[in-house]
Amino acid sequence: MTASNAVTKTGVSVLIQHRVRAEHLTNYEQWLIDIIQAAAQFAGHHGVNILKPVSHHNQYEISVRFASQAEAEAWLSSEIRQRFLQRAEPYLHAPESIEISSGIDNWFQPINPHIPTPVRWKQWLLTTLVIWVLTMVVPPILAYLFEAIPVLGVWGIRHGITAAIIVGLVVYVIMPRLARALSGWLMR
Repeated sequence: MTASNAVTKTGVSVLIQHRVRAEHLTNYEQWLIDIIQAAAQFAGHHGVNILKPVSHHNQYEISVRFASQAEAEAWLSSEIRQRFLQRAEPYLHAPESIEISSGIDNWFQPINPHIPTPVRWKQWLLTTLVIWVLTMVVPPILAYLFEAIPVLGVWGIRHGITAAIIVGLVVYVIMPRLARALSGWLMR
């Protein structure tokens, strides 16, 4: 598998930083709601995470997740996004900063480069706990499917389906939310 195929299969996050003028915070936040709704209409859109600035700071960090690099680039270069950026120019101190990242590292990668990456043992522990729980919960639930459709319960096929569901839950549902929720502990 080539590197570009790997990116296509694992999804990508568009990491955006905006430094907002203090006098335009309210306007910017309304603009942010509007552009998020517009992005959600694009093919491959998988959601948005926003890190609002802490007190006395004005840097917003937005992670927009897409199924593939091509779908992320389609959004980034779209005419509608360009119109939104023109609308936001008066609200920003400087042009936005954009980075596209993919894969598992993105779960633990802080958007702000001044925040350290969590130590590896915390990443390992959190990932192990999530997979441990899923390996106890998912197979018994899937047992009903394998009984109903015996060909899916064949050794190897059963394991592939189980692994695909667990990995999908980890990558797209659980880890992005859990890493954000536990960021205080992860970053200590």
